[in-house]
Amino acid sequence: MPGQNESCWSGDETVGVFRCLLVAWEDWVAWGNLQDYLSLLEYLLWVFTPLAIVFILPFVIVVLLYLSILFLHVYKRKNQLREAYSYNPWDCARKTLATLWDGHGAIWHGYEIHGLEKIPEEGPALIVYYHGAIPIDYYYFLARVILQKGRACHSVADHFLFKIPGFKLLLEVFSVIHGPQEECVKALRSGHLLGISPGGVREALFSDETYTLLWGKRKGFAQVAIDSKVPVIPMFTQNVREGFRSLGNLRFFRWLYERFRLPIAPVYGGFPVKFRTYLGDPIPYDPKLTAAELAEKVQAAVQALIDRHQKVPGSVLRALLERFHMRPKDE
Repeated sequence: MPGQNESCWSGDETVGVFRCLLVAWEDWVAWGNLQDYLSLLEYLLWVFTPLAIVFILPFVIVVLLYLSILFLHVYKRKNQLREAYSYNPWDCARKTLATLWDGHGAIWHGYEIHGLEKIPEEGPALIVYYHGAIPIDYYYFLARVILQKGRACHSVADHFLFKIPGFKLLLEVFSVIHGPQEECVKALRSGHLLGISPGGVREALFSDETYTLLWGKRKGFAQVAIDSKVPVIPMFTQNVREGFRSLGNLRFFRWLYERFRLPIAPVYGGFPVKFRTYLGDPIPYDPKLTAAELAEKVQAAVQALIDRHQKVPGSVLRALLERFHMRPKDE
């Protein structure tokens, strides 16, 4: 409007420029609707902030893993010129990281382990466990075994883990292998503990708060136990699915995995729920059992731990409230 343009340039030039900018801003923003814009922005923040938090927290675990790797590299540099013929130079590094992870488990999840006495003080054993969306409970278990048993437990992991940049040193120091039966038998015959999840990535992605075991007809782990003549110790962690959950059951992510074996389904959570790891009675070596029979027996033992210690479907709220219980209800 002519009158408005004339008024905005009247008086001092600086004031005129400011008035013109203000008028332009009012016309562009529609000053009367600014309150609505702010209300909408506030609503969007209220809706999306919790979602951002639960998707960001899983990355904290990745950050912790990379910090662990960084520590190992620092330790390696410091000790690269030291000759250690009478001891393993990585023992101190493992114990230090185990202390950090054990502290994280105690503070964030009130982590407990029941039946640790079933892990032998020496000699081999195969530990078979249910795989959560992120097996952070297994990391806590490894830390507790190192600190309280003074033993390192070898582990079997999926191939994709070995392709993640920077993980090589961490996997080497903690004796992680990608799972050929010959390597597993070799580790057990050498007197080591070995941990394996027959459900693996499939169970991590596609199981849910019903805690369904997705082992299929896998029996390779049972054949490893038979060939090594070692006992099998079943293991399950209460509320592990309430700590972290996967969106793997969405059709697109399931298609990606089934077609290309890409385990890229988003994981969310990081909730400070109560974790309790339970170790079942060892299943002794029995030469009369076939691999299929032993696999079925081990699966039944892990399922029995789930049935006894986990309320299904799982509830994040209930798992959070269990942080205030001094003892499990069934004990």
